[in-house]
Amino acid sequence: MAAKAKTKSKAISRVPQSREDAVWSVGRIGTLRRMIAQNQATAEEAVRVAGEKLERDTADLATELAEHERGVQTWCEANRNSLTNDGKVKFHDFGTGQIKWRSRPASVTVRGMETIIEAFKKLGFKDFVRTKEELNKEAMLADPDKARLAAGVTIKSAGEDFEIAPTEMTPPSVTA
Repeated sequence: MAAKAKTKSKAISRVPQSREDAVWSVGRIGTLRRMIAQNQATAEEAVRVAGEKLERDTADLATELAEHERGVQTWCEANRNSLTNDGKVKFHDFGTGQIKWRSRPASVTVRGMETIIEAFKKLGFKDFVRTKEELNKEAMLADPDKARLAAGVTIKSAGEDFEIAPTEMTPPSVTA
């Protein structure tokens, strides 16, 4: 039998030793959160600026690309029989690249679900109608004593979270 791996908990290094230390720590938490938020905002702004530059730099290229794609598709559709050996294959290799025709899978679109379900039931097409049974957990939470009577049902407390909410301060504005 293999030896069980030991797990060590990391020591908590910043535990206040007095009320004054706790007051200072909560203030520091607020400062650190603001600094992190400021760094995130700076990074997000840099990403936004880079995205706008990319859009400007590639707009003409994207337009030309779309024109070439439409042109090649139009030509290939017009010459499909010769390119696909009279429909025996669904691709053609030009040497510089391939073009392919791919069939999309079938899909079902339904409008008026209730009406269609009733129609299928009247027609006897029971294979087209699915019946699903599931537990109503909201009702069980509303009446937990009754729900606990069934074996296998456990209703737990939602628990409790610890939250630190430092006083929000706005940093002084920098004037140039």
